[in-house]
Amino acid sequence: PNVVHQCIDLIAIFPLISVYAYQAYNHYKNGNSLYIHTPRPDLSTAENILTLLRPDGSYTPLEAHILDLCLVLHAEHGGGNNSTFTTRVVTSSGTDTYSAMAAALCSLKGPRHGGANAKVVSMHEDIRAHVSNWEDEDEVAAYLGKILDKQAFDGTGLIYGMGHAVYTLSDPRAEVCRRYARSLAAKKDLGEEFALIERIERLAPQVMRDHGMTKPICANIDLYTGFIYKMLGVPETLLTPLFAVARMAGWSAHRMEELFCAHRIIRPAYRPVIEPLEYKPLADR
Repeated sequence: PNVVHQCIDLIAIFPLISVYAYQAYNHYKNGNSLYIHTPRPDLSTAENILTLLRPDGSYTPLEAHILDLCLVLHAEHGGGNNSTFTTRVVTSSGTDTYSAMAAALCSLKGPRHGGANAKVVSMHEDIRAHVSNWEDEDEVAAYLGKILDKQAFDGTGLIYGMGHAVYTLSDPRAEVCRRYARSLAAKKDLGEEFALIERIERLAPQVMRDHGMTKPICANIDLYTGFIYKMLGVPETLLTPLFAVARMAGWSAHRMEELFCAHRIIRPAYRPVIEPLEYKPLADR
């Protein structure tokens, strides 16, 4: 019962911790005005986040609906993702709820996991700055090739928002987000930016195949959620914390299942990849 209470409590307070921490950071670090609004129990989590985040506390029903949708889609998609598996492993040792969630957060903030949506936003800004004609597919494809060749953007050779460890033909979460991103972009007069992202989604798989990628490639949820959050006015600093807000529900479910059902510590075995070596005494080395 105590773990259930702790998890429900964390799900409830994480939106406040995230937005209040951002407001404090934005004030003390960036010198901007400090806005602290009181959450309202009659509003949904998404509505409260927008209320707490914006100076005037206003939002449209479409904005709240789309943010709610993103939170639902981010909540969980199977226990094999890095942060959820971290929750399982740490929980299996018998440690407390807060230690398990802290470990999951440490995993989530990595740029190959929860930090990917922030990377997508930065990558799109970089593409918009270096591609003169967004409608020229050859120019867009050529720049994507430069990114893969580590000659552009952050030098990692990764097109963020493309590819997934599990989803290959399509990411159903990305399919939903694309549809709502199109609606929000039309409302906010950002149709050209949305069209560029769709162009990246369409061209990137062939560019990646041309660079030796053999497995099927599709867009993942990060390709569109970063753009959605930008349209909602969510600052880049808050993207990964919002991911954690959503995933706290999934982590909690997996933690409780691990505690109640498994009763064993997760201890992976490792196989050496080199041939056994003969021990050489220190004197002979």
